[in-house]
Amino acid sequence: MEAEDLCCADGAKYQCLLFDMDDTLYPLSTGLNLACRKNIEDYMLHQLGIEESQVPRMCLELYREYGTTMAGLKDLGYEFDDDEFHAYVHGRLPYETLKPDPLLRNLLLSMPQRKIIFTNADKNHAARVLTKLGLEDCFEGVICFETLNSPTPVQGSPFDPANEVADDSDDSLMTGDSDARATMKTNTQNTLQKIICKPSLTAIQAAIRVADLDPAKTLFFDDSARNIATAKLAGLQTVIVGSSSLVPGADYALSSIHNIKDALPQIWDNGEEHYLEHFVQSTVETPVLA
Repeated sequence: MEAEDLCCADGAKYQCLLFDMDDTLYPLSTGLNLACRKNIEDYMLHQLGIEESQVPRMCLELYREYGTTMAGLKDLGYEFDDDEFHAYVHGRLPYETLKPDPLLRNLLLSMPQRKIIFTNADKNHAARVLTKLGLEDCFEGVICFETLNSPTPVQGSPFDPANEVADDSDDSLMTGDSDARATMKTNTQNTLQKIICKPSLTAIQAAIRVADLDPAKTLFFDDSARNIATAKLAGLQTVIVGSSSLVPGADYALSSIHNIKDALPQIWDNGEEHYLEHFVQSTVETPVLA
């Protein structure tokens, strides 16, 4: 029986639950976000030779404009190896602050829908985070940096972008003084490698396509208001996580992912219930696909 047929047979309202990972499946208070930003700034300073006084501001501006600082650096013409960047930025993170989350694990395993991770991070980081949280076998798959940016994606996989991802022609460039921008350039625009990532509409649409989703029957969870807004434009049902108030484009708000049972009972309505008292064992580790 196909996943879609199973969901319909169980009577669940949604066919798929699409989850962001960082600061969504675990709280911002773990400190990984700040540690990641510090590592990015160190990379910009020591590996790219960017002026120290410019690094913090530039890091934040690029993140705000492009979705990730890495995407902004590439668009400005900086050349560096993607794997090297990810290893430097994520390799020194304090993963020990992440602890197994049996409550979230039980919640996820009790949900009858397909469950997929959609993160801007690389596959190694995704695998480490899911393992630390004890959630490595709770998802059908992971849509990550490599899924949307690999020059040689895994052919035949349902998570294969199949080279159909278009360029974001409507993406605006970072605003600012032209002279300051010129100092940030190290190469010409002809050598740019554009990174596909949230919150671009291209990235959201690519995730929908490679996971074969029906947007109207997919519930998307993310801690970023920008990602929520774009996901809504793409037709997804949306949940802002880490906020008790709705943001533009959000259908629901969760102060914590652990509140999902109370806030969204329709996930389980008429579905097969395994909640808490029935701990569901899963023996297949989530594939982190590129």
